[in-house]
Amino acid sequence: MSSPDPQVRAARNQSTSSPRPGARGPVVAVTGAASGIGALLTERLAASDEVRQVVAIDERRGECTAARWQILDVRDPAIAEKLRGADVVVHLALDLDLETDAAARTAYNVRGTQTVLTAAAAAGVRRVVLCTSAMVYGALPDNELPLSEDAELRATAEATGVGDLLEIERLARRAPRAHPGLNVTVVRPAVLVGGVDTALTRYFESPRLLVVAGSRPAWQFCHVDDLCSALEYAVLEKAEGELAVGCDGWLEQEEVEELSGIRRMELPSAVALGAAARLHRIGLTPSPAGDLAYTMYPWVVSGSRLHDAGWRPKYTNEEVLAELLEEVSGRHTVAGRRLGRKDATAAGAAGATVALLGAAAVVRRARKARRRI
Repeated sequence: MSSPDPQVRAARNQSTSSPRPGARGPVVAVTGAASGIGALLTERLAASDEVRQVVAIDERRGECTAARWQILDVRDPAIAEKLRGADVVVHLALDLDLETDAAARTAYNVRGTQTVLTAAAAAGVRRVVLCTSAMVYGALPDNELPLSEDAELRATAEATGVGDLLEIERLARRAPRAHPGLNVTVVRPAVLVGGVDTALTRYFESPRLLVVAGSRPAWQFCHVDDLCSALEYAVLEKAEGELAVGCDGWLEQEEVEELSGIRRMELPSAVALGAAARLHRIGLTPSPAGDLAYTMYPWVVSGSRLHDAGWRPKYTNEEVLAELLEEVSGRHTVAGRRLGRKDATAAGAAGATVALLGAAAVVRRARKARRRI
């Protein structure tokens, strides 16, 4: 099939949406605008009377007809031209998929963020909003409850995607020095819920809630709608700097078990961490052992800067947990790996300990598959 004329192709790659006549406020570019949080934020900003125009950037066109679409990879330096005229850029084109190859994920996330920051500065953009996670604070037994925004980032790169997020945080701190006049705001949500798939949401797909003996979990959630409203605050410069976002307060593990109706399976630390590391090493689970720390120790955030700016979460921890449980209903996960219904029944009957230590049926099938290759 012959390629379309370049002018035709260019016309397809962007809409003719124009700024609203007489509208005030910033022109906002959103990367990763075709799906997930990016799509939700694009729709929200496009409907706001405080935003003059939304430029939606992604590798494919999304559904928001009120935005002006630019189709390209965020790692392409040509993005600088697409950002010209924008006042604010919200960079949400990140790959945190559990199944993505770790090296490829890091290359995309870090290179994409570097390119967007450099391109924004070259295009004269005055503010970039980045979204990482409250996971960058680290889950540690001596964490304060709650953590303030300026608490030290003590996470390590041992959990899924956290190494990428720490590098993005480093780029955010460095950008204003490398590009004078460019302001960077970083938004750090707690456990995100609402159409997302993470190691932490999969925790609630298990037949038993794994509790590591001697640990002190504290659960704080963040609904995607609340994250979008916090990002809007950052876009409109109602709050700036490092912004932590989540529901008010937190739930103790006992409260989570009571609300969810899922019983616990308690294991010694050495057994749980050792088994998780082995299963990940042989490729049976997508989650490294470092993910367990975020179910063992608190990493609750205060969100004081957003609260001081007048922002409040719409949802409570109890409401978000209920939505999460409804969302994952019917899914079956053991040690971070999704199972079919037959495997899940076997795992439940055998108990979570057996599943964690070997997942015998899964192991056997994986070995047979390898022999067939």
